[in-house]
Amino acid sequence: MALRTCPGLVRPWQVTLAFCLVYVAVVLALNQGDVKTFVTIGSCYATCDFRLDVGCPEGTENGYDGQYAYYIARDPGGSLGCMDVPAYRYQRILLPLLGRVLSLGVDSLIPVAFVLVNLIALVTGTALLERLLVAQGVSRWYALTYGLFFGVVVAVRLSTTEPLAYGLAILAIWLSHQGSERPWLIALVLLAAMLTKETTGVFVAGFVLWYAARRRWRAAATVALVVGIPFALWQLYLYSWIEAIGAGPGGGGKSSFELIPYNGMWRIYSDTGSLAVFLLLGGLFIPSVVIPSAWGVWVTLREVWCQRRRLSKVHLYAWLHLANAGILMIVPFSTYREFLGIFRFMVGMVITHVLYAALRYPGRRPLIYSTLWIVLRVFVVSG
Repeated sequence: MALRTCPGLVRPWQVTLAFCLVYVAVVLALNQGDVKTFVTIGSCYATCDFRLDVGCPEGTENGYDGQYAYYIARDPGGSLGCMDVPAYRYQRILLPLLGRVLSLGVDSLIPVAFVLVNLIALVTGTALLERLLVAQGVSRWYALTYGLFFGVVVAVRLSTTEPLAYGLAILAIWLSHQGSERPWLIALVLLAAMLTKETTGVFVAGFVLWYAARRRWRAAATVALVVGIPFALWQLYLYSWIEAIGAGPGGGGKSSFELIPYNGMWRIYSDTGSLAVFLLLGGLFIPSVVIPSAWGVWVTLREVWCQRRRLSKVHLYAWLHLANAGILMIVPFSTYREFLGIFRFMVGMVITHVLYAALRYPGRRPLIYSTLWIVLRVFVVSG
């Protein structure tokens, strides 16, 4: 029997599962078994009477984003005062709903449900990514670039939406690779991803561009409408209820998208006035975010330009990577200034970089470069 087909082989998804289980167990042990540590509740929002115009009372803590999903799951209709920007948080509704259903409405089980959902999504996404890489003839172990990436591993611990959202995005890619002639099924998966985290909209854009380039107008319209109409209706409902829409930059550090490429990072210096802080964060973000993003935009635009008379030849991975790498050029300063925020935001680019590099540069530098992102898992100690 060939080694590659040996059923006893350890697989990347198993490594991902083992690492996350140990990580979660250690975090739980360090917090005396309190499962609410997985939703990182801050005293600022704990009384559920927060007002954005007033801000957090002096001496209180902000907590982290997982707490908003927890509050929605605990009381879906009565948690407006438990979060900073309610419409922005409520648009990411799928994870809170799954948490409420799986916990049977028991408060103490909601954090456990979040961890289970995200862990299953991360492991499944890693397994599907393995298959996509093997189909390109490259080592399945490059799937660990995603499976052990800091931005998704820490999201499992913090109960944020990335593992579920991007796991669904990978599922959509896998369905297309399987030759699915049912664009509506891919669209439904992408809609679920969008209702988990709106940033997966770049995958929707990539699929629409791909179908349009191949002149599959009905498929392009199906994806655009099946995703766009329900998402827009959900935004309208939020507006009718909360008098605000969720789409767009949000959260406590709300700021607009940047017009100058990577200005969100350059503003770290202008806004903090600290050269030391800028050099420290720049030394981390430039090799891990800026360089791979700029490279991705360059090589995919070059492919589109070279194939401009035959756009149908441009692979799906090129369109997806162009969208995911391109969005990082205009990411708001409020995302760059938050250490965890930028790594959670760039998960989509990590996925598409690996797939595109495997397609166009197998065994060469761009694919090997992606393994450097695995090193970022050392930052799990910050969580």
